[in-house]
Amino acid sequence: MEQLSPDDARRVALWASGLLSLEPTPAVAARASARRQVDIVRGMLATLGAVQLDTISVLARSHELVAYARYGAVRRTAIEDAYWGGDQAFEYWSHAACILPMESWPAFSFRRRHYRAKGERWHRVPHAELDRLRSVIREAGPVTTGDVGGAKRGGEWWDWSDAKIGLEWLLDVGEVVVTRRVGWRRTYDLAERAIPAELFHDDLDDDACAALLVAAGARLMGVGTAGDIADVHRLPKAAVARHAHDVGLVPVSVPGWPAAWATPEAFAWLASAGRDRNRTTLLSPFDPLVWYRDRAERIFGMRHRIEAYTPAHKRVHGSFAMPVLHRGRLVARVDPKREGRTLVARRVTFESMSAGAVDGTARALREAAEWVGCDTVEVGEVNPPGMAPALRSAL
Repeated sequence: MEQLSPDDARRVALWASGLLSLEPTPAVAARASARRQVDIVRGMLATLGAVQLDTISVLARSHELVAYARYGAVRRTAIEDAYWGGDQAFEYWSHAACILPMESWPAFSFRRRHYRAKGERWHRVPHAELDRLRSVIREAGPVTTGDVGGAKRGGEWWDWSDAKIGLEWLLDVGEVVVTRRVGWRRTYDLAERAIPAELFHDDLDDDACAALLVAAGARLMGVGTAGDIADVHRLPKAAVARHAHDVGLVPVSVPGWPAAWATPEAFAWLASAGRDRNRTTLLSPFDPLVWYRDRAERIFGMRHRIEAYTPAHKRVHGSFAMPVLHRGRLVARVDPKREGRTLVARRVTFESMSAGAVDGTARALREAAEWVGCDTVEVGEVNPPGMAPALRSAL
């Protein structure tokens, strides 16, 4: 069995998720043309294999923040074009609602079959309504929920109309697909029209799908336990044990970790890696580096949770606390808010008491402010309080 030190496992995790020694560098990416930036972000999506979507927008939405964390000040329009322009990606249920590379469509055949066998979303939508939705989309082209009658019955926010439930059901089973969002609203088209013909099939059996997704999850992790790898696309842990050998994963021992596997590419990278080129940046809480709490704590010593739905008086770090990555470590958490042209760090919690953590957090805040069009940065509560003067001075 191969051996990895915890430090090398950390470096592999950063490298595999595109946050260590990446090409092009953020400085090069920021100067690139819009067309080149689109290609850079599409390359990132192909490497990661999944980018999680979320409704929360603080500085930007999470799928934008994932690209920013890796490439810095790329145009936000280029990020959107990379995800939603052309036939490069689609949205489906993976780790959660995710943007996925188009070529991964066949690998989710098993999930579409599962939904078909289930037979409903929350309740069975009348066949006549499903037929109406199919007909409207076929005739009118891509539609939003508003185009087919609206999302709500008129009651509470969760009281979806049959039109909305029907569209989501057709999405679940693969009859329609989301290849674009407009103003955050899903745009639905017929899958047979939007998915390239060579990919539009459900021919893979469940085992073949699982093998592909285990391999994809392992590439994103670089090194991980069965739980880490399975969590990427919400597979059962048993699928990792069943397919790890078949997809070429290498059993590894990492002190303090449960049984784990690594990709051959991870070992090749460790053998050839020069000096690490680390990113200093704010991370979305939905970034794949930290989206699985157990793994983030095991690698970085940070137990991170999203407190957006926690009552305000019970929040410890803030409603949308973003980890600060600096020199390959998670050194702080920042709960940001944009107020006009000011980025307000409402609460900053340091994980490290070092001067480097202060400098890295200040740099991450300044660069994020510039990216979202803010001129100044203000800092609210700092923990521990003794770090506040140094942080404000560094800004």
